[in-house]
Amino acid sequence: MYDAVSIEKLTTPTVTLVNNDFAMDAMSASSSQGMPGVRIVPESVPCESSIMEEIDAGVSAAMDDIIAALTIPLTGEEKSPRVVEVEKPSKIIFKGNLEEVNRFFYQRGWTDGLPVIPPTEEVVAEMLTGTDLPPDHMVGKIIPRSGKATIEKIAINAVMAGALPTTMPLLIAGVEAILDPRSAFGTWQVSTGSWAPFWIINGPVRHDLNINSGSGALSPGNIANATIGRAMQLIIKNIGGARPGIEDMGVIGNPGKYTMVIAENEEESPWEPLHVEHGFKKEDSAATLMFCNSINHMFSYGTDAKAILSTAIYNVKPARSTEWLSSFLIIPSFAKILAKEGWGKKEIKAFISENATVPYYRYLHYLRYTSVSRDGVPGKVPKNMPINPEDPIRLIEDPDTIMIFVAGGPGNFIGMFEWAGFKEVNFLTKKLNLPANWESLVEKYKGLKPTYARY
Repeated sequence: MYDAVSIEKLTTPTVTLVNNDFAMDAMSASSSQGMPGVRIVPESVPCESSIMEEIDAGVSAAMDDIIAALTIPLTGEEKSPRVVEVEKPSKIIFKGNLEEVNRFFYQRGWTDGLPVIPPTEEVVAEMLTGTDLPPDHMVGKIIPRSGKATIEKIAINAVMAGALPTTMPLLIAGVEAILDPRSAFGTWQVSTGSWAPFWIINGPVRHDLNINSGSGALSPGNIANATIGRAMQLIIKNIGGARPGIEDMGVIGNPGKYTMVIAENEEESPWEPLHVEHGFKKEDSAATLMFCNSINHMFSYGTDAKAILSTAIYNVKPARSTEWLSSFLIIPSFAKILAKEGWGKKEIKAFISENATVPYYRYLHYLRYTSVSRDGVPGKVPKNMPINPEDPIRLIEDPDTIMIFVAGGPGNFIGMFEWAGFKEVNFLTKKLNLPANWESLVEKYKGLKPTYARY
């Protein structure tokens, strides 16, 4: 739709074919670009269909509507859309008890489906103590609806998520990360692929916020791990306007969109921390963002270096592009074994890239590259593709598209997080800017942690 709007702004009329189930998404996209009246024609071709009979039938059925949309003169409303006057919102949105507030918020689509903490003025003011930036400071506009991410709005969503004021520096850095074009947030957040933001935290802030890096770090239980990711998702949904089934068109969805936050266990790692690898100082606090589509928990074939590395290379999925990025979670005990046998992060990445292979005929794009088009012309074959279908092809072509970090508890597992990327898109790390009152703020909340009873 953005392309159609750009063409329309050059005074050339357009009609955009849109799958029936994406009509709301198309209207939202054109409206967000200031042209709600751009003409669309819903069509019935199944999404990403590869069956020519279906495609021909769907296009033929839509042709009369396409011609009509291109030739019928614009209506008065299309020429001059009515401007909707929006009153300045009141600070008080609703009054009621906890149940009534939650029902009110949920029915307006402001929650993630779970109960929220009412963002009262008093609680939001306390949340704002987590930053030195003024409430009206705008970090940027979040797509797809170009919502203004002010510090106050970030704080409001943080309160709703149940986060503590000490998380504000992380949330601000998180907003900066998704606004950075290198994150490709605009693709992953609204994609049909159901990508979920995955946040890896480094530096002293891990201990200040009690972020779990050990057993069950991605499971429920720690307020920081749970609420940082949840707050970011509410920010994306409520400020950015990525609503499920309208702008966020994930086909299956992803439970990681509720929250997916972990800290690296720097103390137990034999290698330099992730944020240092990405150019920051060890004493800096930082957050690394990747968009994760799937998580694999891989039971290691053994506990020596050869078995650990074999587990990694033999569990990379054949049904993937060579431009997909992978992050490997190495538990501390395995990291020490690898380091003892001379393996550093660079060597591990190179090994995985070189040895994670499959026969070409099992590769994702084999049929696409070797098929014959409708007019008898063979499909285009990229460079460096094997000629013999039995020859191996690397599943991760570039070692730099692999990330290694140390976390998790005792056991015999490796974690692999996969996401789609491009050569120019990589793992993105942002430094946290802590407020002047940081030490006193941490002192105020540091005792807030679970104490489990012994059975």
